[in-house]
Amino acid sequence: MSDISVLATGLRFPEGPVAMRDGSVALVEIERQTVTRVGADGALSVIAMPGGGPNGLAIGPDGAFYIANNGGFAWHTVNGMLRPVAQAPDYWGGRIERVDPATGKVSILYDRCHDERLYGPNDLVFDGQGGFYFTDLGKTRARDRDHGAIYYARADGSHIRRLAHPVLTPNGIGLSPDGRTLYFAETETARLWALDIEEPGVVRKAPFPSPHGGRLVIGLPGFQRFDSLALDAHGNICVATLISGAISVISPAGQLLRQVKMPDMFTTNICFGGPDLKTAYITLSGSGQLVSMTWPDPGLRLAHEA
Repeated sequence: MSDISVLATGLRFPEGPVAMRDGSVALVEIERQTVTRVGADGALSVIAMPGGGPNGLAIGPDGAFYIANNGGFAWHTVNGMLRPVAQAPDYWGGRIERVDPATGKVSILYDRCHDERLYGPNDLVFDGQGGFYFTDLGKTRARDRDHGAIYYARADGSHIRRLAHPVLTPNGIGLSPDGRTLYFAETETARLWALDIEEPGVVRKAPFPSPHGGRLVIGLPGFQRFDSLALDAHGNICVATLISGAISVISPAGQLLRQVKMPDMFTTNICFGGPDLKTAYITLSGSGQLVSMTWPDPGLRLAHEA
């Protein structure tokens, strides 16, 4: 696509891009197990080395980076495309981590919810009240897989609670512009769900037959899979869509507005930056690239990225 600019290559399954004020982009390299900065000039530098499987990245209320760490994958390369295939041999659990951006020090904030382990945290989004919502996709093994879940936690480590369960492979997560709707994507079903927020960390659940209390926004036909997501300023949900290799733009009412095709079937994440928030940064993970393009609508400014 002629309107795509390649900002970095050689990345090891990049995800979780965060547009920084200085024009750089912070992201995770899941296979390399790092938090990496892509400078405005394309130069790469390592911010932190959390190990495991750093999967989602966000800036918290204290200016630190917060990581949804899935605990690690095993990897396989087919036709030059890197992809995760199973739970890592050295996997010991998933966790939410905090990274000091000045020193790169990594500390574990949560590795369980009360007596329940975290298995594969995938993505997270902060509200403006000192907390964040995150997905736990779980792990896949040869003959079984974990049930996933949606959680809410405080950034100071004081509180965590499970909001929805069981969810089949929950992945991307985001908040509506008014902060009253929580969206999450299911990878394997290519379904986008919503939970209505009554107060921070408290949601109103839909009744049966919803499997977990979410209300269905849309499900895409055919062989497509959902990854991470971001919202634009109008409240549309921009979902990175695997297999078809696209960003699917979905209205809050559940209409597929358009699909923006990308040159990688593992199109995994999108975030917005630039002075007008009309620059989209997109991770093409199979080919190890971070790209950018001008987006027709401004992105939604996140809680702690002002």
